[in-house]
Amino acid sequence: MSQVFETSNISGMSLKNRIIRSATGDGLADSNGRPTEHLVEFYTRLAAGGAGAIITGLTGIQQDGKSSTYHPLMFDRDDFIADYQNLTNSVHCYGTPIILQLNHSGRQTRQKVTGKLTVAPSARRDLYFLEKRPKALSEQEIEIIIRNFAKAIARAKKAGFDGVQLHIAHGFLLSAFLSSNMNKRTDRWGGSLENKFRIVERIFAEAHKEENDFPILVKINAYDTRKDGMRIPEAIAIAKLLEQVGCAAIEVSCGVVNDGFITVRSEHFPTPAALQYSYLLAYLPGFIKQIIRPFIPMATELIVSLPRQLSLYNLEAAEIIKKNVSIPVIVVGGIKRLADIEDIITNNRADYVAMSRAFIVEPDIVTRFQEKIQTESSCISCNYCITGIERMPFKCFYGKVK
Repeated sequence: MSQVFETSNISGMSLKNRIIRSATGDGLADSNGRPTEHLVEFYTRLAAGGAGAIITGLTGIQQDGKSSTYHPLMFDRDDFIADYQNLTNSVHCYGTPIILQLNHSGRQTRQKVTGKLTVAPSARRDLYFLEKRPKALSEQEIEIIIRNFAKAIARAKKAGFDGVQLHIAHGFLLSAFLSSNMNKRTDRWGGSLENKFRIVERIFAEAHKEENDFPILVKINAYDTRKDGMRIPEAIAIAKLLEQVGCAAIEVSCGVVNDGFITVRSEHFPTPAALQYSYLLAYLPGFIKQIIRPFIPMATELIVSLPRQLSLYNLEAAEIIKKNVSIPVIVVGGIKRLADIEDIITNNRADYVAMSRAFIVEPDIVTRFQEKIQTESSCISCNYCITGIERMPFKCFYGKVK
């Protein structure tokens, strides 16, 4: 049997193969962030379709950190536990572990969504969201965030999740603390790597006080394009610190929102979808859209060039990180071909692979791979799905907007 489809173990979680559904915002919660039956149905399809494990879409731990995507998940209330139990029970019917991704969006959200001012390590404005300058968090507010992460981790265990994943990538709050570009603090939460990492270390410590045996995974940035942003050597150092504090596994990604389509890459800018669904463009008058339509890709290229490597773009970083830690390393980013997955796993380049867009097109993609129905995802990497999630539940557009 191929090593890809052998069973394995992450901190007591038994996975039936080494292909993981990476966290994907799906817009299937209700307006308060409570999981709905539609969400349960889709995650059950993922489990039935063979995913080795499922990581949920990013889930907010407090209101000012709520994602600005359409109807994001929240777990800031005890009365959501029963609804999440319904989700985990349904997925467990197929023997599939499910991991709750926990997040605070920091400055990468909108006051219209949260009802509160955006917050960040330092009062530095985000160029995409164009909100007012975020409020620099006080010591007391940082302590509240740490406690709320720990509370959400405890709720996740009660709800039957097999583990959680802390989102410390893509420019969200925990990622921002680790970034010298976003974190300009001069107190014990900024400056040295140890200071910048302190909030993550404290979350692990608080969570382990109550749930010492509960697996906590982490998603990290290996690099971004920001001045003084994340680079691979610093990511290696962060990975070593994560191992020291008891991290169960590290998923390696890249980029922040201001980098453009670097985290989730496409050959062309998804202009039609942006005009239809992006909150920056969707409400413009029709004649204005027609005028600016040809210039959007050019303007984007001036701000940040679309990357040319469209597949396996985090693999090199993941390999380097794997050589420096002994805990499992998961690689995500532009993985669509079974041959590539076989190479990654067989040659020990990473311990697991994670995919997102491929599971939107085909929730049963793992079964299709295993049964040799197909050897490559049908996803064309148009990124219309990523753009559409701002205003509607996720779906595959396959490069066409009505």
